[in-house]
Amino acid sequence: MNIESLTSDAVKLLCQLIEIPRFSREETQAADMLEQVMSSEYGFDVNREGNNLWCVHPDYQPNRSTLLLNAHIDTVKPTAAWTRNPHEASIEDGIIYGLGSNDDGASLVSLIQVFRVLSQKTLPYNLILALSAEEEVSGKNGMEHLLTVMPKIDVALVGEPTGMHPAIAEKGLMVLDLTAHGKAGHAARNEGDNAIYHAMDDIAWFRNYQFPKQSELLGPVKMSVTIVNAGTQHNVVPAECTFTVDVRSNECYSNEELFSIISQNVKSEVKARSFRLSSSGIDINHPLVQRAITLGRKPFGSPTLSDQALMRFPSFKMGPGESPRSHTANEFVKIDEIREAISIYLNMLDASQNPIF
Repeated sequence: MNIESLTSDAVKLLCQLIEIPRFSREETQAADMLEQVMSSEYGFDVNREGNNLWCVHPDYQPNRSTLLLNAHIDTVKPTAAWTRNPHEASIEDGIIYGLGSNDDGASLVSLIQVFRVLSQKTLPYNLILALSAEEEVSGKNGMEHLLTVMPKIDVALVGEPTGMHPAIAEKGLMVLDLTAHGKAGHAARNEGDNAIYHAMDDIAWFRNYQFPKQSELLGPVKMSVTIVNAGTQHNVVPAECTFTVDVRSNECYSNEELFSIISQNVKSEVKARSFRLSSSGIDINHPLVQRAITLGRKPFGSPTLSDQALMRFPSFKMGPGESPRSHTANEFVKIDEIREAISIYLNMLDASQNPIF
């Protein structure tokens, strides 16, 4: 199997995938198709958990280190700005258009071809391919569940659109719901205690506060107030104002640490939806990252979230396509990007060149 034939098969599979709607938590039909292709056409022994699929290299040995190759099946829903049919794969001038072509179809079909090649070789390490569901919503039935049933993982390469440069650090996410309390009163008289004004003080703190620890790769922790709700009618001073804050963490703080600092600095009642989506990454000196660097790839830090956030072992993102195309109208990926990805992945994972563990 040469690069051209692998690329051709990857493009064919990507076009099939685009034509199947696979929104988060609605990936069943896409998972069915992928399972059928991987088992019947490629001869993989496919395991399935819900809409998650995973395959283990035939020469798995429990005493060896294990590398996970991961990409996600699901997509977001198309925006109203699409001028093409998002579920119709079309190829024009070497460009594949369609929902999920860039995020995350190109990485998914490229890694399938890479596993296809490597599963026929003797490797000094274990290799697992995992195609996960619910990534776009960080669902509990996606990677979080899959990690409880797969063998122990030592390091992961997560396929996401990064221009085939390794994102060796990724910001985490914590969503906070806050409630500022006051006392209702008539707006015409000097009555009540306006909860909006209390919320404004706390919102100003979120806007201006800078956490002292900054990351070389990820920069500072970023906090954004994104939703505000208060009041029932114009002449009633509101007793309650709720607002939501999006917190993007760096590796210098755990989400629990950030929650504690925030709670000590605001007067509003603070509740975290979850602490589970942590900042993640890998040491730049890890052999896999160093292999990428020798291939001309440039490490960087990523502000966007992926299934990495659920991994409690070293991991990095690297895949074909570009992140700014994700979740946009008329999403696309280039065939040349898929070709390049397959070639770089295979060069990186060739243990005959240098150890990857």
